[in-house]
Amino acid sequence: MTDSLVEFSFAFGLLALIFLPLERLFPAREQGVLRKESGTDFLFFAGQYLLWTAPVVAALTWLVGSVEHLPLAGLRAGTQALPLWVQIIAVILLCDVSIYWAHRWSHRNKFLWRFHRVHHTSERLDFVAAYREHPFDNLYTRTVENLPAILLGFPLHVLAGFAVFRGLWAVYIHSNVALEPGPLRMLLGSPRLHHWHHEVHHHGRVNFANLSPLMDLLFGTYHDPGHMPERYGIAAKIPHGYVSQLVDPLLPKRRQG
Repeated sequence: MTDSLVEFSFAFGLLALIFLPLERLFPAREQGVLRKESGTDFLFFAGQYLLWTAPVVAALTWLVGSVEHLPLAGLRAGTQALPLWVQIIAVILLCDVSIYWAHRWSHRNKFLWRFHRVHHTSERLDFVAAYREHPFDNLYTRTVENLPAILLGFPLHVLAGFAVFRGLWAVYIHSNVALEPGPLRMLLGSPRLHHWHHEVHHHGRVNFANLSPLMDLLFGTYHDPGHMPERYGIAAKIPHGYVSQLVDPLLPKRRQG
C-alpha cells in the first residue's frame, strides 16, 4: 500500500509539474488553481489510480489472452510483420476511429449516458478534471478503443506506448490551456475543441475525437468558433460528490438528464 501511495503521489506531482505552469502561463480562462470542485476531481484521480485502473488492466489482459484462440493467426502474423512506423500509424487510426464512435454512442445511448454524463458534470475544466470519469465508463472506453488493435495482433509494447501518450493527450485537452497547434489544427486537436464538447449546450453534438479532429471533420461534428466557451457542464441536476457520482448511475428508475 505504501508503494502505491508513493507511485500515486509521484504521478500526480509529475502531472502538476507539467500542467500547472502551462495553465498559469497560457490560461484559457482566468481561474484559480483550486476551484469549487477540485476536491471531487482529485478524488476521481485518486480512485482511478489506486482502485479502478487495476480492473481495467485485468480486463484488457484477459481480452488479449482470449483473442489468441480465435482463427486470426494469419492476419495477426501479417500485422506483426509490418514496419514499426506503419504499426504506430495504424494503431493511431484504429484507436481514433474506435473512440470517436464509442464516444459518440455514449452520448446517444441512455444506458451509456448514465455513466458518461459523470464526466460532463464538471463546470470548470483543468488537468485534474480530465479524471472525472465513472469506472464503468472508463472500462467501456479503454476496451472499445483497444479492441480492434488487440484483435489484429499489434504488439503490446506499441499499444502500451500509445496508451501512455493518449492518456497524457486526454489530460492536455481538458486542461485550462489556450495553446493551439497552428497550421496543424486540422490534424491535431486542442483544448479549445474539447472544451466546446463540454460546453453546456453543445455537449453530445460536437468534437468527439480524442486525438485528431479528422473524424469530426469527416462526419460533420467539428465545431470551432475561435474562442473558448463560457459555460460547462450539463443541464440536469445531479449530485456532484465523489461517492454520489459513483452510485447515482447504478440506481434504478432515475430520470436521466
